[in-house]
Amino acid sequence: MEKTKIDWCDSTWNPVTGCLHKCEYCYARGISNRFGGTDSEVFDEECRQSARHELPEPLMLRGKKAPYPYGFAPTLHRYRMDNYQAKKGRNIFVCSMADLFGDWVPDEWIQEVFKACEAAPQHSYMFLTKNPWRYADLCRKGMLPTGGNMWYGYSHTGQNTETPGWWNDKYNVFISGEPLLGDAVPTLAKWVIIGAETGNRKNKVVPERNWIEDIVSDCQSKHIPVFLKTSLMGIWGDDLVQEFPERLTR
Repeated sequence: MEKTKIDWCDSTWNPVTGCLHKCEYCYARGISNRFGGTDSEVFDEECRQSARHELPEPLMLRGKKAPYPYGFAPTLHRYRMDNYQAKKGRNIFVCSMADLFGDWVPDEWIQEVFKACEAAPQHSYMFLTKNPWRYADLCRKGMLPTGGNMWYGYSHTGQNTETPGWWNDKYNVFISGEPLLGDAVPTLAKWVIIGAETGNRKNKVVPERNWIEDIVSDCQSKHIPVFLKTSLMGIWGDDLVQEFPERLTR
């Protein structure tokens, strides 16, 4: 929360944590495993392993708030909903430690997060999912806000994966090609972010420079802002292209 090392946002906010995707390169799972858990006398193993959890108040671990008391199990931290209500406007990455739009997340949780966003309209909110078809489902239900400060991102690693085409000009859609595992990402969006896999995973993929060049060139030819994360500096060099959409420039 508050300041973050993620270079395309100002802050992160995690009213929901946890994820049931099984991505080998997931940084969030490692963080939750490192800092997760509560005192053993508070919850038994059956409670820890249940599919979803809701917390009206924080749980304590050795006298401190436990940020991930159920590890990486999906958890709604209802007490975090007003964290940014009185803060100065900033670009906020919502649920950096979760996939808010995973199939396992109830519509009600998502609606609570949207309601909290509406209560603090001075911020721009950036969502990111590996399940963009959930956006389409919420759109059909009339549950997906169209505000100019709401940015809906989806992950596309550059491999041959299906590309959803649910959006229209009412929505701010961006694409995150991170970790970049192939030579192309779709550029039918209002912003494209690309980055390399971090960490020391045994089979980590190192992007080729020509992959990055092709994506940057494609974005620039279509006048789409493109942002190269600092994880690409070793491949691209110090002169990283780091462009923001006008609405997100502060």
